[in-house]
Amino acid sequence: DGKLALAPIALCEVQAYVYQAKCAVGEMAAALGEHALAASLSRQAQTLQAAFQEAFWCDGPGTYAIALDGDKRRCEVATSNAGHALWSGIAAPSHAARLVEGLMGKQFFSGWGIRTVARGEPRYNPMSYHNGSIWPHDNALIALGMARYGHCDEVLRLMSAMFDASLHFEHHRLPELFCGFARRTGAGPILYPVACSPQAWAAASVFALLQACLGLEFHAGRAEIKLQSPRLPEFIDWIRIRQLGLPGHSADLHLQRYQRNVGINVLRKDPGVQVAVTE
Repeated sequence: DGKLALAPIALCEVQAYVYQAKCAVGEMAAALGEHALAASLSRQAQTLQAAFQEAFWCDGPGTYAIALDGDKRRCEVATSNAGHALWSGIAAPSHAARLVEGLMGKQFFSGWGIRTVARGEPRYNPMSYHNGSIWPHDNALIALGMARYGHCDEVLRLMSAMFDASLHFEHHRLPELFCGFARRTGAGPILYPVACSPQAWAAASVFALLQACLGLEFHAGRAEIKLQSPRLPEFIDWIRIRQLGLPGHSADLHLQRYQRNVGINVLRKDPGVQVAVTE
């Protein structure tokens, strides 16, 4: 209803980050031979994931609540925060497709990117800082999450929208944020006047969006570079990546776009490095 929730607040994305941290530290513990700690963290992550579905999923709007209020009631507001559940991996596979569909629907997707708050929510304002604007880094994290759950077409659509938006900004530089007004023929995105540009998050989002398109993952323990269902948007015919690094190792790759996939040529790789491509 647009009222401010009463503290203490349990945010959706914070649960996602804790889950992600438990999984990551568990993997490190296993690599270091700390198997009891690894098993404990894995159990904690699984328990948190199950509890998160029960506490945060809103079946009506098909999204995760932005938060629980001080009385543990769901704040059922459709926001891009829920997309961070895709990035972290805490989202249930049974919910992921519906969540992605909503994020790429017209209430969220402006044609330039995904809004922080969906159009139609009581506090939606496309000119506000957090209640309907578009943040490139937020979109990049969501794209990485979409790639994680196999939604390649949506990743390409989001990457292309961000590229198109960048053509209207000075130096083609993505700003901290811009307004969430719907895309119109012959007009560019509406600037947010005091947005930082350059801004570190926004600059990093370009590389994260490309990583999402390529399904690029690194597995340092086995010196593996993995590309899961790699794709390139229509405005990139080919790309060459040099010194793609793992600890103590690297590889050079040439990627060529085709209609439904990407051809990959390993130009050079250090001994022991594996390059794996899966669909």
